[in-house]
Amino acid sequence: MRIGVISDTHGSLKSIDRAIAAAGRVELWLHAGDYSQDAPYLEKQSGVPVYAVCGNCDVYENRGPVEVVTKLEDFTIAMVHGNRYVSGSHFDRLIYWAEEKKADVVVFGHIHIPVNEEVDGILVINPGSAARPRNKIPTCGVLTLLKGRKPVFEICPI
Repeated sequence: MRIGVISDTHGSLKSIDRAIAAAGRVELWLHAGDYSQDAPYLEKQSGVPVYAVCGNCDVYENRGPVEVVTKLEDFTIAMVHGNRYVSGSHFDRLIYWAEEKKADVVVFGHIHIPVNEEVDGILVINPGSAARPRNKIPTCGVLTLLKGRKPVFEICPI
């Protein structure tokens, strides 16, 4: 299963369009907040379902949930924006939250910088920002889940 991962679109529909093109064919999108209200546009343009969480910049109307925990291809995926759990490059609280959820993969946004690392057996991923990157390169990502194999995450410049 190929899953597009995006975050911190901040209302930039052009960034979403570029991310869809960069990710290629996916079966699902995960949007890690800021703005979760961009999810309906992403869903319409991509033609696949979108799971989205709200971020610290989301307005109160049409906000997504604070967290999403779901099972895909026998993997538990936990997604949260990250503003409550991440400080700079310190992920300790995020890892603790992911462990509580028994996650195999934790997806977050907020820091506008891509992350792709394994911590305590959990794949920790952040697609960076599609619209306002802090490292000057807009990005999204693709998470590949295959039963019986480790999850793989790829960062895609847009």
